[in-house]
Amino acid sequence: MSAPALRIFVSCVIICGQTCKHVFLWLVEPEKHPDFWKEWAQRTLKNALTLQDLNKNVAKNIILFLGDGMGVPTVTAARILKGQMSGQSGEETQLEMDKFPYVALSKTYNTNAQVPDSAGTATAYLCGVKANEGTVGVSAAAVRSQCNTTQGNEVTSILKWAKDAGKSVGIVTTTRVNHATPSAAYAHCVDRDWYSDGDMPTEALQSGCKDIARQLFENIPDIDVIMGGGRRNMYPRNTPDVEYPGDKKHNGTRKDGRNLVGEWIDRVKDKKGYYAWNRKDLLSLNPNNVDYLLGLFEPADLPYELERNKETDPSLTEMVDVAIKILRKNERGFYLLVEGGRIDHGHHEGKAKQALHEAVEMDRAITRADLLTSIYDTLTVVTADHSHVFSFGGYTPRGNSIFGLAPTVSDIDQKPFTSILYGNGPGFKLVNSTRENVSTVDYEQNNYQAQSAVPLRMETHGGEDVAIFSKGPMAHLLHGVQEQHYIPHVMAYAACIGQNKDHCRTNSGSPSLSHISPTLALLLAVKWLLC
Repeated sequence: MSAPALRIFVSCVIICGQTCKHVFLWLVEPEKHPDFWKEWAQRTLKNALTLQDLNKNVAKNIILFLGDGMGVPTVTAARILKGQMSGQSGEETQLEMDKFPYVALSKTYNTNAQVPDSAGTATAYLCGVKANEGTVGVSAAAVRSQCNTTQGNEVTSILKWAKDAGKSVGIVTTTRVNHATPSAAYAHCVDRDWYSDGDMPTEALQSGCKDIARQLFENIPDIDVIMGGGRRNMYPRNTPDVEYPGDKKHNGTRKDGRNLVGEWIDRVKDKKGYYAWNRKDLLSLNPNNVDYLLGLFEPADLPYELERNKETDPSLTEMVDVAIKILRKNERGFYLLVEGGRIDHGHHEGKAKQALHEAVEMDRAITRADLLTSIYDTLTVVTADHSHVFSFGGYTPRGNSIFGLAPTVSDIDQKPFTSILYGNGPGFKLVNSTRENVSTVDYEQNNYQAQSAVPLRMETHGGEDVAIFSKGPMAHLLHGVQEQHYIPHVMAYAACIGQNKDHCRTNSGSPSLSHISPTLALLLAVKWLLC
Protein backbone atom coordinates (compact mmCIF):
# COMPACT_ATOMS: atom_id res chain seq x y z
CA MET A 1 0.00 0.00 0.00
CA SER A 2 1.36 3.44 -0.94
CA ALA A 3 2.12 6.04 1.77
CA PRO A 4 -0.82 8.33 0.80
CA ALA A 5 -3.20 5.37 0.75
CA LEU A 6 -1.89 4.24 4.14
CA ARG A 7 -2.50 7.69 5.64
CA ILE A 8 -6.07 7.72 4.29
CA PHE A 9 -6.61 4.21 5.62
CA VAL A 10 -5.39 5.12 9.16
CA SER A 11 -7.52 8.27 9.24
CA CYS A 12 -10.54 6.34 8.00
CA VAL A 13 -10.20 3.62 10.64
CA ILE A 14 -9.84 6.23 13.42
CA ILE A 15 -12.95 8.04 12.30
CA CYS A 16 -15.22 5.25 11.04
CA GLY A 17 -13.88 2.06 12.58
CA GLN A 18 -14.25 -1.39 11.01
CA THR A 19 -16.97 -0.40 8.52
CA CYS A 20 -14.70 2.08 6.82
CA LYS A 21 -11.90 -0.46 6.89
CA HIS A 22 -13.99 -2.94 4.89
CA VAL A 23 -15.05 -0.26 2.41
CA PHE A 24 -11.48 0.87 1.88
CA LEU A 25 -10.19 -2.67 1.36
CA TRP A 26 -13.02 -3.24 -1.12
CA LEU A 27 -11.82 -0.22 -3.09
CA VAL A 28 -8.13 -1.10 -2.96
CA GLU A 29 -8.38 -4.89 -3.32
CA PRO A 30 -11.90 -5.51 -4.64
CA GLU A 31 -11.30 -9.13 -5.58
CA LYS A 32 -11.02 -10.03 -1.90
CA HIS A 33 -14.59 -8.92 -1.30
CA PRO A 34 -17.38 -11.39 -2.24
CA ASP A 35 -19.60 -8.56 -3.48
CA PHE A 36 -17.10 -7.78 -6.25
CA TRP A 37 -17.65 -11.18 -7.82
CA LYS A 38 -21.37 -11.25 -7.14
CA GLU A 39 -21.94 -7.86 -8.75
CA TRP A 40 -19.80 -8.82 -11.75
CA ALA A 41 -21.87 -11.97 -12.21
CA GLN A 42 -25.12 -10.02 -11.90
CA ARG A 43 -24.02 -7.58 -14.60
CA THR A 44 -23.13 -10.51 -16.83
CA LEU A 45 -26.50 -12.11 -16.14
CA LYS A 46 -28.31 -8.91 -17.00
CA ASN A 47 -26.46 -8.71 -20.31
CA ALA A 48 -27.21 -12.36 -21.03
CA LEU A 49 -30.93 -11.81 -20.53
CA THR A 50 -30.93 -9.28 -23.37
CA LEU A 51 -29.99 -12.09 -25.74
CA GLN A 52 -33.52 -13.48 -25.44
CA ASP A 53 -34.47 -11.01 -28.18
CA LEU A 54 -32.76 -12.65 -31.12
CA ASN A 55 -31.30 -10.61 -33.97
CA LYS A 56 -33.07 -12.07 -37.02
CA ASN A 57 -32.28 -9.23 -39.39
CA VAL A 58 -30.84 -9.95 -42.80
CA ALA A 59 -27.06 -9.60 -42.70
CA LYS A 60 -26.22 -6.97 -45.26
CA ASN A 61 -22.54 -7.50 -44.50
CA ILE A 62 -20.72 -10.67 -43.46
CA ILE A 63 -17.16 -10.78 -42.12
CA LEU A 64 -15.11 -13.86 -41.28
CA PHE A 65 -12.00 -13.42 -39.17
CA LEU A 66 -9.87 -16.55 -39.36
CA GLY A 67 -7.03 -16.93 -36.89
CA ASP A 68 -4.89 -19.59 -38.52
CA GLY A 69 -3.84 -22.02 -35.80
CA MET A 70 -5.67 -20.00 -33.12
CA GLY A 71 -6.75 -22.80 -30.79
CA VAL A 72 -8.40 -22.12 -27.44
CA PRO A 73 -5.07 -22.10 -25.51
CA THR A 74 -3.81 -19.47 -27.95
CA VAL A 75 -6.93 -17.34 -27.39
CA THR A 76 -6.46 -17.52 -23.60
CA ALA A 77 -2.74 -16.73 -23.76
CA ALA A 78 -3.37 -13.84 -26.18
CA ARG A 79 -5.95 -12.45 -23.76
CA ILE A 80 -3.40 -12.46 -20.95
CA LEU A 81 -0.76 -10.91 -23.21
CA LYS A 82 -3.13 -8.14 -24.28
CA GLY A 83 -3.78 -7.27 -20.64
CA GLN A 84 -0.11 -7.40 -19.70
CA MET A 85 0.74 -5.11 -22.61
CA SER A 86 -1.57 -2.57 -20.92
CA GLY A 87 0.03 -2.98 -17.51
CA GLN A 88 -2.62 -5.33 -16.12
CA SER A 89 -2.18 -8.83 -14.73
CA GLY A 90 -3.91 -10.04 -17.89
CA GLU A 91 -6.23 -12.84 -16.85
CA GLU A 92 -9.23 -10.56 -16.35
CA THR A 93 -8.77 -8.79 -19.71
CA GLN A 94 -11.30 -9.11 -22.50
CA LEU A 95 -10.31 -9.64 -26.10
CA GLU A 96 -12.70 -8.07 -28.59
CA MET A 97 -13.79 -11.56 -29.60
CA ASP A 98 -14.54 -12.34 -25.94
CA LYS A 99 -17.29 -9.72 -26.09
CA PHE A 100 -19.19 -11.59 -28.81
CA PRO A 101 -22.45 -12.98 -27.36
CA TYR A 102 -22.35 -16.42 -28.97
CA VAL A 103 -19.63 -19.06 -28.79
CA ALA A 104 -19.61 -22.54 -30.32
CA LEU A 105 -17.04 -25.26 -30.97
CA SER A 106 -15.93 -26.40 -34.40
CA LYS A 107 -14.81 -29.94 -35.23
CA THR A 108 -11.83 -29.46 -37.52
CA TYR A 109 -10.93 -32.88 -38.93
CA ASN A 110 -10.41 -33.32 -42.68
CA THR A 111 -12.11 -36.15 -44.54
CA ASN A 112 -8.83 -38.06 -44.53
CA ALA A 113 -7.10 -36.57 -41.47
CA GLN A 114 -7.84 -36.63 -37.76
CA VAL A 115 -5.48 -33.68 -37.24
CA PRO A 116 -6.18 -31.34 -40.16
CA ASP A 117 -4.26 -28.94 -42.34
CA SER A 118 -5.20 -25.40 -43.35
CA ALA A 119 -6.28 -26.25 -46.89
CA GLY A 120 -8.91 -28.89 -46.19
CA THR A 121 -10.26 -26.83 -43.30
CA ALA A 122 -10.46 -23.68 -45.46
CA THR A 123 -12.58 -25.60 -47.95
CA ALA A 124 -14.89 -26.51 -45.06
CA TYR A 125 -15.45 -23.07 -43.53
CA LEU A 126 -15.49 -21.25 -46.89
CA CYS A 127 -17.16 -23.71 -49.26
CA GLY A 128 -19.33 -25.61 -46.79
CA VAL A 129 -17.88 -28.99 -47.74
CA LYS A 130 -15.36 -31.11 -45.85
CA ALA A 131 -12.35 -32.06 -47.95
CA ASN A 132 -9.03 -33.88 -47.99
CA GLU A 133 -5.93 -32.31 -46.47
CA GLY A 134 -3.81 -30.32 -48.88
CA THR A 135 -6.64 -29.52 -51.30
CA VAL A 136 -8.57 -26.27 -51.74
CA GLY A 137 -11.95 -25.62 -53.33
CA VAL A 138 -12.54 -29.24 -54.30
CA SER A 139 -14.56 -32.01 -52.70
CA ALA A 140 -13.20 -35.10 -50.99
CA ALA A 141 -13.43 -36.93 -54.31
CA ALA A 142 -10.33 -35.01 -55.41
CA VAL A 143 -6.96 -36.53 -54.48
CA ARG A 144 -4.02 -34.38 -53.46
CA SER A 145 -1.51 -33.69 -56.26
CA GLN A 146 -3.54 -35.69 -58.81
CA CYS A 147 -4.52 -33.11 -61.40
CA ASN A 148 -6.97 -35.41 -63.19
CA THR A 149 -9.19 -35.56 -60.09
CA THR A 150 -9.93 -31.81 -60.19
CA GLN A 151 -12.50 -31.53 -62.95
CA GLY A 152 -16.03 -32.21 -61.81
CA ASN A 153 -15.10 -31.97 -58.13
CA GLU A 154 -14.91 -28.18 -57.82
CA VAL A 155 -16.91 -26.52 -55.03
CA THR A 156 -17.62 -22.79 -54.78
CA SER A 157 -17.15 -20.56 -51.75
CA ILE A 158 -19.25 -18.06 -49.84
CA LEU A 159 -17.15 -15.31 -51.42
CA LYS A 160 -18.46 -16.45 -54.81
CA TRP A 161 -22.02 -16.72 -53.48
CA ALA A 162 -21.78 -13.15 -52.17
CA LYS A 163 -20.36 -11.83 -55.44
CA ASP A 164 -23.11 -13.54 -57.42
CA ALA A 165 -25.64 -11.82 -55.14
CA GLY A 166 -24.25 -8.41 -56.05
CA LYS A 167 -22.19 -7.81 -52.93
CA SER A 168 -18.67 -6.47 -52.91
CA VAL A 169 -16.08 -9.00 -51.73
CA GLY A 170 -12.62 -8.83 -50.27
CA ILE A 171 -9.70 -10.88 -48.99
CA VAL A 172 -7.16 -9.60 -46.45
CA THR A 173 -4.37 -11.79 -45.09
CA THR A 174 -0.97 -11.57 -43.45
CA THR A 175 0.21 -14.54 -45.53
CA ARG A 176 0.47 -14.81 -49.29
CA VAL A 177 -2.85 -14.09 -51.00
CA ASN A 178 -2.49 -17.50 -52.66
CA HIS A 179 -1.83 -19.34 -49.40
CA ALA A 180 -4.11 -22.13 -48.16
CA THR A 181 -6.73 -20.05 -46.36
CA PRO A 182 -7.44 -17.32 -48.93
CA SER A 183 -7.06 -19.65 -51.91
CA ALA A 184 -10.10 -21.74 -50.93
CA ALA A 185 -12.20 -18.60 -51.47
CA TYR A 186 -11.52 -18.54 -55.21
CA ALA A 187 -9.40 -21.51 -56.37
CA HIS A 188 -10.03 -25.16 -57.17
CA CYS A 189 -6.71 -26.90 -56.73
CA VAL A 190 -5.66 -30.40 -55.70
CA ASP A 191 -2.40 -29.13 -54.19
CA ARG A 192 -2.15 -26.12 -51.89
CA ASP A 193 1.55 -25.76 -52.78
CA TRP A 194 0.91 -24.95 -56.44
CA TYR A 195 1.38 -21.23 -55.74
CA SER A 196 2.54 -20.46 -59.29
CA ASP A 197 3.11 -22.57 -62.38
CA GLY A 198 6.77 -22.63 -61.33
CA ASP A 199 5.72 -24.79 -58.37
CA MET A 200 3.76 -27.32 -60.46
CA PRO A 201 4.90 -30.60 -62.01
CA THR A 202 5.03 -30.69 -65.80
CA GLU A 203 2.36 -33.38 -66.05
CA ALA A 204 -0.11 -31.24 -64.06
CA LEU A 205 0.45 -28.29 -66.39
CA GLN A 206 0.09 -30.50 -69.43
CA SER A 207 -3.16 -31.88 -68.04
CA GLY A 208 -4.62 -28.38 -67.84
CA CYS A 209 -4.42 -27.64 -64.14
CA LYS A 210 -3.90 -23.99 -63.20
CA ASP A 211 -1.72 -22.57 -60.46
CA ILE A 212 -3.42 -20.75 -57.58
CA ALA A 213 -2.06 -17.27 -58.37
CA ARG A 214 -3.51 -17.48 -61.87
CA GLN A 215 -6.86 -18.64 -60.50
CA LEU A 216 -6.96 -15.63 -58.18
CA PHE A 217 -7.33 -13.35 -61.21
CA GLU A 218 -9.26 -15.64 -63.54
CA ASN A 219 -11.84 -17.61 -61.55
CA ILE A 220 -13.52 -14.58 -59.96
CA PRO A 221 -11.93 -11.74 -61.94
CA ASP A 222 -13.76 -8.93 -60.14
CA ILE A 223 -12.81 -9.48 -56.47
CA ASP A 224 -13.01 -5.92 -55.18
CA VAL A 225 -10.24 -5.97 -52.56
CA ILE A 226 -7.20 -8.26 -52.32
CA MET A 227 -4.46 -7.56 -49.78
CA GLY A 228 -1.58 -9.61 -48.43
CA GLY A 229 1.75 -10.92 -49.67
CA GLY A 230 2.79 -13.14 -52.58
CA ARG A 231 4.26 -10.78 -55.18
CA ARG A 232 6.83 -13.22 -56.49
CA ASN A 233 4.18 -15.65 -57.73
CA MET A 234 2.64 -12.96 -59.94
CA TYR A 235 5.69 -12.11 -62.07
CA PRO A 236 7.77 -13.92 -64.72
CA ARG A 237 10.70 -15.99 -63.52
CA ASN A 238 13.80 -13.98 -62.58
CA THR A 239 11.93 -10.64 -62.57
CA PRO A 240 13.52 -8.60 -59.75
CA ASP A 241 11.19 -7.66 -56.90
CA VAL A 242 10.27 -3.99 -56.64
CA GLU A 243 11.26 -3.82 -52.96
CA TYR A 244 14.22 -6.22 -52.90
CA PRO A 245 15.72 -5.96 -56.42
CA GLY A 246 19.09 -7.31 -55.34
CA ASP A 247 17.79 -10.40 -53.57
CA LYS A 248 17.25 -13.21 -56.07
CA LYS A 249 15.20 -15.34 -53.72
CA HIS A 250 12.42 -12.77 -54.08
CA ASN A 251 12.46 -12.80 -57.91
CA GLY A 252 9.41 -13.77 -59.90
CA THR A 253 8.63 -17.48 -60.22
CA ARG A 254 6.27 -17.78 -63.18
CA LYS A 255 7.31 -20.00 -66.08
CA ASP A 256 4.53 -18.84 -68.41
CA GLY A 257 6.00 -15.33 -68.66
CA ARG A 258 2.80 -13.65 -67.51
CA ASN A 259 2.74 -10.51 -65.37
CA LEU A 260 -0.48 -11.07 -63.45
CA VAL A 261 -0.24 -7.75 -61.62
CA GLY A 262 0.22 -5.84 -64.87
CA GLU A 263 -2.75 -7.66 -66.40
CA TRP A 264 -4.90 -6.75 -63.40
CA ILE A 265 -3.86 -3.09 -63.58
CA ASP A 266 -4.77 -2.95 -67.27
CA ARG A 267 -8.16 -4.49 -66.57
CA VAL A 268 -9.19 -2.05 -63.83
CA LYS A 269 -7.38 1.18 -64.78
CA ASP A 270 -10.64 2.72 -66.00
CA LYS A 271 -12.67 1.31 -63.09
CA LYS A 272 -11.13 3.17 -60.15
CA GLY A 273 -8.67 0.33 -59.63
CA TYR A 274 -5.39 0.80 -57.74
CA TYR A 275 -2.34 -1.33 -57.01
CA ALA A 276 -0.21 -0.76 -53.88
CA TRP A 277 2.95 -2.55 -52.82
CA ASN A 278 3.80 -0.56 -49.69
CA ARG A 279 2.12 1.00 -46.67
CA LYS A 280 2.58 4.58 -47.84
CA ASP A 281 0.82 3.92 -51.14
CA LEU A 282 -2.00 2.10 -49.36
CA LEU A 283 -2.68 4.76 -46.75
CA SER A 284 -2.49 7.57 -49.30
CA LEU A 285 -5.58 6.21 -51.06
CA ASN A 286 -8.99 7.76 -50.49
CA PRO A 287 -11.32 4.74 -50.17
CA ASN A 288 -14.19 6.84 -51.54
CA ASN A 289 -12.33 7.04 -54.85
CA VAL A 290 -11.35 3.34 -54.98
CA ASP A 291 -13.55 0.53 -56.27
CA TYR A 292 -10.87 -2.12 -56.81
CA LEU A 293 -7.68 -2.59 -54.81
CA LEU A 294 -4.81 -5.02 -55.12
CA GLY A 295 -2.22 -4.72 -52.38
CA LEU A 296 0.79 -7.04 -52.44
CA PHE A 297 3.19 -5.90 -49.75
CA GLU A 298 5.83 -8.65 -49.73
CA PRO A 299 7.23 -11.26 -52.14
CA ALA A 300 5.93 -14.01 -49.84
CA ASP A 301 4.25 -13.69 -46.43
CA LEU A 302 4.09 -10.42 -44.54
CA PRO A 303 6.56 -10.13 -41.63
CA TYR A 304 5.52 -10.90 -38.07
CA GLU A 305 3.88 -7.94 -36.34
CA LEU A 306 6.83 -7.71 -33.92
CA GLU A 307 9.21 -7.41 -36.90
CA ARG A 308 7.03 -5.32 -39.21
CA ASN A 309 8.68 -2.34 -40.89
CA LYS A 310 6.09 0.31 -40.09
CA GLU A 311 7.28 2.41 -43.02
CA THR A 312 6.74 -0.21 -45.70
CA ASP A 313 4.30 -2.86 -44.42
CA PRO A 314 0.76 -2.13 -43.23
CA SER A 315 -0.64 -3.83 -40.15
CA LEU A 316 -3.59 -6.18 -40.37
CA THR A 317 -5.71 -3.51 -38.67
CA GLU A 318 -4.76 -0.92 -41.28
CA MET A 319 -5.58 -3.30 -44.13
CA VAL A 320 -8.96 -4.15 -42.61
CA ASP A 321 -9.73 -0.48 -42.15
CA VAL A 322 -9.10 0.32 -45.81
CA ALA A 323 -10.90 -2.80 -47.02
CA ILE A 324 -14.12 -2.11 -45.15
CA LYS A 325 -14.17 1.55 -46.18
CA ILE A 326 -13.99 0.46 -49.84
CA LEU A 327 -16.41 -2.46 -49.61
CA ARG A 328 -19.14 -0.76 -47.56
CA LYS A 329 -19.91 1.68 -50.37
CA ASN A 330 -21.94 -1.07 -52.04
CA GLU A 331 -25.62 -0.64 -51.12
CA ARG A 332 -26.04 -4.42 -51.26
CA GLY A 333 -23.33 -4.94 -48.67
CA PHE A 334 -20.15 -6.97 -48.66
CA TYR A 335 -18.35 -10.17 -47.71
CA LEU A 336 -14.86 -9.91 -46.23
CA LEU A 337 -12.44 -12.70 -45.35
CA VAL A 338 -9.69 -11.62 -42.94
CA GLU A 339 -6.90 -14.02 -42.01
CA GLY A 340 -4.44 -13.60 -39.18
CA GLY A 341 -2.29 -16.15 -40.93
CA ARG A 342 1.01 -15.89 -39.13
CA ILE A 343 -0.31 -17.04 -35.77
CA ASP A 344 0.13 -20.46 -37.34
CA HIS A 345 3.66 -19.75 -38.54
CA GLY A 346 4.80 -18.59 -35.13
CA HIS A 347 3.58 -21.80 -33.54
CA HIS A 348 5.15 -23.98 -36.24
CA GLU A 349 8.49 -22.36 -35.47
CA GLY A 350 7.97 -22.79 -31.74
CA LYS A 351 8.02 -19.00 -31.35
CA ALA A 352 5.10 -18.45 -29.03
CA LYS A 353 5.80 -14.75 -28.59
CA GLN A 354 5.48 -14.15 -32.31
CA ALA A 355 2.29 -16.22 -32.50
CA LEU A 356 0.59 -14.50 -29.58
CA HIS A 357 1.42 -11.00 -30.78
CA GLU A 358 -0.09 -11.97 -34.13
CA ALA A 359 -3.27 -13.01 -32.30
CA VAL A 360 -3.40 -9.73 -30.39
CA GLU A 361 -3.02 -7.81 -33.65
CA MET A 362 -5.90 -9.74 -35.18
CA ASP A 363 -8.00 -8.81 -32.18
CA ARG A 364 -7.15 -5.15 -32.83
CA ALA A 365 -8.41 -5.63 -36.37
CA ILE A 366 -11.65 -7.09 -35.01
CA THR A 367 -12.04 -3.99 -32.85
CA ARG A 368 -11.53 -1.77 -35.87
CA ALA A 369 -14.12 -3.69 -37.89
CA ASP A 370 -16.58 -3.30 -35.02
CA LEU A 371 -16.18 0.49 -35.13
CA LEU A 372 -16.82 0.55 -38.88
CA THR A 373 -19.92 -1.68 -38.92
CA SER A 374 -23.17 -2.20 -37.05
CA ILE A 375 -24.26 -5.30 -35.15
CA TYR A 376 -27.75 -4.77 -36.59
CA ASP A 377 -26.81 -5.52 -40.20
CA THR A 378 -23.35 -7.11 -40.00
CA LEU A 379 -22.70 -10.72 -39.04
CA THR A 380 -19.15 -11.10 -37.76
CA VAL A 381 -17.66 -14.53 -37.11
CA VAL A 382 -14.25 -15.22 -35.56
CA THR A 383 -12.84 -18.74 -35.64
CA ALA A 384 -9.76 -20.84 -36.34
CA ASP A 385 -9.03 -23.53 -38.87
CA HIS A 386 -7.22 -25.74 -36.36
CA SER A 387 -5.22 -25.64 -33.15
CA HIS A 388 -1.58 -26.36 -32.26
CA VAL A 389 0.18 -28.50 -29.67
CA PHE A 390 0.74 -25.32 -27.66
CA SER A 391 -0.01 -25.08 -23.96
CA PHE A 392 0.74 -23.04 -20.87
CA GLY A 393 0.59 -24.18 -17.26
CA GLY A 394 2.82 -24.94 -14.30
CA TYR A 395 0.70 -23.39 -11.53
CA THR A 396 1.88 -19.88 -12.37
CA PRO A 397 0.66 -17.14 -10.01
CA ARG A 398 -1.73 -14.40 -11.02
CA GLY A 399 -0.07 -11.83 -13.25
CA ASN A 400 2.90 -14.06 -14.12
CA SER A 401 4.38 -13.02 -17.47
CA ILE A 402 2.75 -15.23 -20.06
CA PHE A 403 6.25 -15.88 -21.40
CA GLY A 404 7.75 -16.37 -17.94
CA LEU A 405 8.83 -19.26 -15.74
CA ALA A 406 6.69 -21.56 -13.67
CA PRO A 407 7.14 -20.86 -9.94
CA THR A 408 8.87 -24.15 -9.15
CA VAL A 409 11.55 -26.27 -10.76
CA SER A 410 11.00 -29.75 -12.10
CA ASP A 411 10.97 -32.39 -9.36
CA ILE A 412 12.72 -34.75 -11.80
CA ASP A 413 15.68 -32.83 -13.24
CA GLN A 414 15.62 -29.89 -10.78
CA LYS A 415 15.60 -27.32 -13.56
CA PRO A 416 13.21 -24.42 -14.17
CA PHE A 417 10.73 -24.45 -17.04
CA THR A 418 8.64 -21.87 -18.83
CA SER A 419 4.89 -21.85 -18.48
CA ILE A 420 4.56 -22.10 -22.28
CA LEU A 421 5.54 -25.46 -23.75
CA TYR A 422 4.92 -27.38 -26.97
CA GLY A 423 4.10 -31.06 -27.37
CA ASN A 424 6.55 -31.24 -30.25
CA GLY A 425 8.67 -28.92 -32.36
CA PRO A 426 12.08 -27.29 -32.76
CA GLY A 427 12.38 -26.29 -29.09
CA PHE A 428 13.60 -29.73 -28.01
CA LYS A 429 17.20 -29.18 -26.85
CA LEU A 430 19.63 -31.30 -24.87
CA VAL A 431 22.72 -29.91 -23.18
CA ASN A 432 25.12 -32.56 -21.90
CA SER A 433 22.42 -35.17 -22.50
CA THR A 434 19.89 -33.38 -20.27
CA ARG A 435 17.18 -30.79 -20.78
CA GLU A 436 18.46 -27.27 -21.34
CA ASN A 437 18.39 -25.02 -18.31
CA VAL A 438 16.15 -22.19 -19.52
CA SER A 439 17.44 -19.81 -16.85
CA THR A 440 20.65 -19.58 -18.90
CA VAL A 441 18.84 -18.15 -21.96
CA ASP A 442 16.58 -15.17 -22.65
CA TYR A 443 13.23 -16.96 -22.73
CA GLU A 444 11.30 -13.68 -23.20
CA GLN A 445 13.01 -12.59 -26.42
CA ASN A 446 10.88 -12.43 -29.55
CA ASN A 447 12.24 -15.51 -31.29
CA TYR A 448 12.80 -17.77 -28.31
CA GLN A 449 11.68 -21.31 -29.17
CA ALA A 450 9.80 -22.78 -26.23
CA GLN A 451 10.83 -26.25 -25.11
CA SER A 452 9.01 -29.20 -26.65
CA ALA A 453 8.61 -32.82 -25.62
CA VAL A 454 9.40 -34.32 -29.05
CA PRO A 455 12.03 -32.97 -31.47
CA LEU A 456 10.66 -31.88 -34.86
CA ARG A 457 11.91 -29.28 -37.31
CA MET A 458 8.39 -27.82 -37.39
CA GLU A 459 5.78 -28.07 -34.65
CA THR A 460 2.49 -29.67 -35.66
CA HIS A 461 -1.16 -28.77 -35.60
CA GLY A 462 -3.43 -29.93 -32.80
CA GLY A 463 -6.59 -31.93 -33.35
CA GLU A 464 -8.94 -30.50 -30.70
CA ASP A 465 -12.04 -28.42 -31.42
CA VAL A 466 -11.64 -24.68 -31.91
CA ALA A 467 -13.92 -21.82 -30.88
CA ILE A 468 -16.42 -19.96 -33.06
CA PHE A 469 -17.29 -16.46 -31.79
CA SER A 470 -20.22 -14.70 -33.48
CA LYS A 471 -22.34 -11.57 -33.27
CA GLY A 472 -24.93 -9.88 -35.45
CA PRO A 473 -27.84 -11.19 -37.50
CA MET A 474 -28.50 -14.92 -36.98
CA ALA A 475 -25.37 -15.30 -34.88
CA HIS A 476 -27.35 -17.49 -32.48
CA LEU A 477 -27.34 -20.23 -35.11
CA LEU A 478 -23.66 -20.78 -34.35
CA HIS A 479 -24.12 -22.67 -31.10
CA GLY A 480 -23.13 -25.95 -29.50
CA VAL A 481 -20.59 -28.28 -31.10
CA GLN A 482 -20.71 -28.14 -34.88
CA GLU A 483 -18.93 -29.53 -37.90
CA GLN A 484 -16.64 -26.93 -39.39
CA HIS A 485 -18.38 -26.95 -42.76
CA TYR A 486 -21.57 -25.66 -41.08
CA ILE A 487 -20.10 -22.16 -40.68
CA PRO A 488 -20.54 -20.77 -44.24
CA HIS A 489 -24.05 -22.19 -44.46
CA VAL A 490 -25.07 -20.12 -41.42
CA MET A 491 -23.38 -17.01 -42.82
CA ALA A 492 -25.09 -17.47 -46.19
CA TYR A 493 -28.46 -18.06 -44.51
CA ALA A 494 -28.04 -14.87 -42.51
CA ALA A 495 -27.21 -12.88 -45.67
CA CYS A 496 -29.83 -14.52 -47.91
CA ILE A 497 -27.23 -15.71 -50.41
CA GLY A 498 -26.29 -19.11 -51.77
CA GLN A 499 -28.82 -21.91 -51.47
CA ASN A 500 -30.71 -20.63 -48.40
CA LYS A 501 -33.12 -17.98 -49.65
CA ASP A 502 -36.60 -19.35 -48.97
CA HIS A 503 -36.88 -17.39 -45.73
CA CYS A 504 -35.97 -14.10 -47.42
CA ARG A 505 -37.75 -11.47 -49.42
CA THR A 506 -36.83 -11.64 -53.10
CA ASN A 507 -35.55 -8.05 -53.17
CA SER A 508 -32.02 -8.06 -51.81
CA GLY A 509 -31.31 -6.26 -48.59
CA SER A 510 -34.84 -6.19 -47.21
CA PRO A 511 -35.38 -7.20 -43.60
CA SER A 512 -36.41 -10.74 -42.79
CA LEU A 513 -40.11 -11.31 -42.13
CA SER A 514 -39.46 -14.14 -39.72
CA HIS A 515 -39.28 -11.97 -36.64
CA ILE A 516 -42.41 -9.77 -37.07
CA SER A 517 -46.08 -10.45 -36.48
CA PRO A 518 -48.11 -12.40 -39.09
CA THR A 519 -50.47 -9.44 -39.54
CA LEU A 520 -47.65 -6.98 -40.25
CA ALA A 521 -45.97 -9.53 -42.49
CA LEU A 522 -49.21 -9.87 -44.50
CA LEU A 523 -49.58 -6.09 -44.87
CA LEU A 524 -45.97 -5.73 -46.01
CA ALA A 525 -46.39 -8.58 -48.47
CA VAL A 526 -49.54 -7.02 -49.97
CA LYS A 527 -47.84 -3.63 -50.24
CA TRP A 528 -44.83 -5.23 -51.92
CA LEU A 529 -47.03 -7.06 -54.44
CA LEU A 530 -49.05 -3.95 -55.27
CA CYS A 531 -46.05 -1.69 -55.60
